[in-house]
Amino acid sequence: MPEAVPSLTAPHRLQYTYKRSTGPVLGRFFGGLRDGRILGVRRKDGSVMVPPKEYDPDTGEALGELVEVGTAGVVKSWAWVSHPREKQPLGRPFAYALVQLDGADTPLLHAVDAGGDERRMTTGMRVRARFAAERPGGIRDIECFEPTDEPAKGKAKPLAESELPAPVELVKVPVQLDYLYSAGQAASRFLRGLAEGKLLGQRCPVDGKVYCPTRGACAEHGVPTAGEIVEVKDRGTIVSYSVVRVPSENIQVELPFAAVTILLDGADSTFTHVMSETKLEDVHMGMRVQAVWQPRETWTTSMKNIKYFKPSGEPDAPFDSYKDHL
Repeated sequence: MPEAVPSLTAPHRLQYTYKRSTGPVLGRFFGGLRDGRILGVRRKDGSVMVPPKEYDPDTGEALGELVEVGTAGVVKSWAWVSHPREKQPLGRPFAYALVQLDGADTPLLHAVDAGGDERRMTTGMRVRARFAAERPGGIRDIECFEPTDEPAKGKAKPLAESELPAPVELVKVPVQLDYLYSAGQAASRFLRGLAEGKLLGQRCPVDGKVYCPTRGACAEHGVPTAGEIVEVKDRGTIVSYSVVRVPSENIQVELPFAAVTILLDGADSTFTHVMSETKLEDVHMGMRVQAVWQPRETWTTSMKNIKYFKPSGEPDAPFDSYKDHL
């Protein structure tokens, strides 16, 4: 049994830009926010929903009659945030609140800036929207709400087609998740192997299969695989592949590129990476490939030690040698 080693830990950040098309109702809603206006949608019973929906949540009926509501309203309920996090709306203590805008019959969830003083927050208080200086067309065009003495303005205003804002057709929202990753025994041993230019797997004690990378247990038999460490080769056979033409903020490879699933020599599980130094039309199942490593002085406990895989120049592997891994 290999000696236990301390688990590696490292801060990780999952970050990407979420994109979605809006449709006719939300597109106008976001267009209104861009223009400093707030729109809702009228239901069949005459009530107004803010933010608007394309379908009535109770009846499923399609909705489309847009109206303009006030930019001020009443706090229906709230929760205080004493220690704001990095990506929250305000950098000082604030409240998340359900705000029912003048002319609306449903509340909108947003932040309320009470000057960092929780004592200023009360249910029933009047607040108004504070719009951001730059408004691309999204919910954050409202920077927050703030206390106001502005009186209520009554009912929602019907809008003619000519009064509707130009729609926002695509919304881009940055997403970021920060967390501390603990690799555990099996992954820590694999990552430390990468720092030495090695690909380490573990053998299942039941059937002898080698898993690389390993999770520390055989997925088929549910038994620990920590008994025997096996070094596999940094070359293997392409089992499957796909051509990637859509950019990813997490993969800094020139488009288009091939993402490949590889059966490494000496392993019984597959390994995923990217291909380079070959034409996309030449990538195929059964192709023999080898790893291209970063310069040794840059090696860390990271998968980034391998830059990519390239053709090894060997004859293709027979289909029977990898068919069970498709």
